Amino acid sequence: MSTTRDYYEILGLSKDATESEIKKAYRKLAMQYHPDKNKEEDAEAKFKEISEAYAVLSDTEKREQYDRFGHAGIDGRYSQEDIFRGADFGGFDDLGDILGNIFGGGFGGFGGGQRRQGPARGSDLRYDLGITLEQAAEGVETTLNIPRAENCEACGGTGAKAGTSPKTCSTCHGSGQVTQARNTPFGRFMSTSTCNACHGRGNVIEEPCPACKGTGKMKKVRKISVKVPKGTDNGLRLKVRGEGEEGSPGAPSGDLYVVIHVEPHDKFQRVGDDILYEQPISFSMAALGGDVMVPTLHGKVKMSIKPGTQTHSILRLKGKGMPHLHGNSHGDQLVKIIIRTPTKLTGEQKDLLNKFQELESGSDAKNPKGGKGIFGKMKGAFEAGI
Repeated sequence: MSTTRDYYEILGLSKDATESEIKKAYRKLAMQYHPDKNKEEDAEAKFKEISEAYAVLSDTEKREQYDRFGHAGIDGRYSQEDIFRGADFGGFDDLGDILGNIFGGGFGGFGGGQRRQGPARGSDLRYDLGITLEQAAEGVETTLNIPRAENCEACGGTGAKAGTSPKTCSTCHGSGQVTQARNTPFGRFMSTSTCNACHGRGNVIEEPCPACKGTGKMKKVRKISVKVPKGTDNGLRLKVRGEGEEGSPGAPSGDLYVVIHVEPHDKFQRVGDDILYEQPISFSMAALGGDVMVPTLHGKVKMSIKPGTQTHSILRLKGKGMPHLHGNSHGDQLVKIIIRTPTKLTGEQKDLLNKFQELESGSDAKNPKGGKGIFGKMKGAFEAGI
């Protein structure tokens, strides 16, 4: 399997979509992402994904298996080529070559080639992991509970009852496909389709395994340890090799992809490897200067406020940001100063402000433009808010 996304989601359909709706959705998306028409970097991957979704949902039997068992129902019965064999891709005559190039193999259902033999590799899985900004900064090791399809222990993944084994299909002789000849007024035509007797598997299970009901797969939940590195950001994908779903007997397992989602923080905002933080201070500290303790992702640090600091000034705490994901250095923490305006003043505070205003007014007399001065304006604003 090439994708672990929901097939209906890929085509933008609901699970009760009709056959005509499925075909219409596929044609629209296939035209949009056809590799010969769309040169975007991910167009080929998207074309492959929507073609796989269409091949499954447009086939009644495959769709029924998918609706009942999800991807495990498809993996247990069909190889990658089997998924596409027999699907109606009318209007895309070059699809066999395109998919062959994308998947790195031949697709006999489109051009009369031979079915690729051998067990099918297990599906890749995706797990979305939410972490805090602090965990992203320090790194974290966590254990995930991963539900996945594994080979049935009772039958070893064959789907056949213990003591029995699948038999080579007598209709297609193990090829998974049948070729029919038709005589028409225009000549003799050959057509190849999926074998109805074995549904393209090449073998027939006469006595299905009672544990897995012939699918060869069972759902299990496995505990898998994952290390999230320091400096991780939103959208990072961690690959855990071999921890996806088990392949058919003799085939490798798929991989597990852990996608990181860093939760929003109530105090800090991340911009690249820098951290933004707003630090409130009193207007007296802004005027006179002083020291303030500022929280960071690495603990509190002392920061000096220079006399005359203005509101919205940006101060830098070097090296107190996020660690670089692929290096030993850190970003910075940028501290935005917010001067806190008191909402109530005591009588003593008013007297002091009035005294300061008188002193300031003396210097204002020398100012040809006049005015109350900064503290006079602040005083008026404070008293207006009382």
